[in-house]
Amino acid sequence: MADHKPIEDTPELRARWGAFAWDAERAAKAKTIRARYPAGRQQSCTIPYLDLAQRQVGAETNTQGWLPIPVIEFVARELDLPVIRVLEVASFYTMFNLHPVGKYHVQVCGTTPCWLRGSDDVFAACKNRGLAKGKTTPDGLFTLTEVECMGNCASAPMVQINDDNYEDLDYDRTSAILDALAKGETPKAGTQEPGRHTVEPSGGPTSLKEMVDANHDYRGEWA
Repeated sequence: MADHKPIEDTPELRARWGAFAWDAERAAKAKTIRARYPAGRQQSCTIPYLDLAQRQVGAETNTQGWLPIPVIEFVARELDLPVIRVLEVASFYTMFNLHPVGKYHVQVCGTTPCWLRGSDDVFAACKNRGLAKGKTTPDGLFTLTEVECMGNCASAPMVQINDDNYEDLDYDRTSAILDALAKGETPKAGTQEPGRHTVEPSGGPTSLKEMVDANHDYRGEWA
């Protein structure tokens, strides 16, 4: 995305993050990740290392995490890569945050299927709770971002909040999820439609019904 740019590199940023290094837990994970790839192929570790670094920043700041420039430089040193090779990955994938975000990063899909199914109501619920696109709430709890399709079109509209997807949303369901998070609760992830398990038709499947409870061999019936 054209506006997915790193935050300005400042002396204050350097003072806070210039000495970034893996903590004990993530050092062990980094070693395990690196061992998956043969010598000379360490560039393949870029995405998992950036994810690991972002999560460590999140743990240190009680947020979803983000990637300051000094942290990106650290990852580059760990992988013996030019910084630009790591930065171009971090700036391409929107799963990586290049600016500070809140404890809960609310990413609302505004692409056509979600829009047709009511994503405007999802945004309205966010706005009613004080969330604004591209901003973090004053209490540091929520950051709101509008994103492109995240592949849940059959259960649109949807949002991704940190590592969880919430689907089949409307104004009230979105409000309930945000309220629960604000209280420190863990709302149910996935579809919010009562009686729906994943993305099967509302009201239950209309075909292959025998597959609901157990595997069923249809080949004899099709012959």
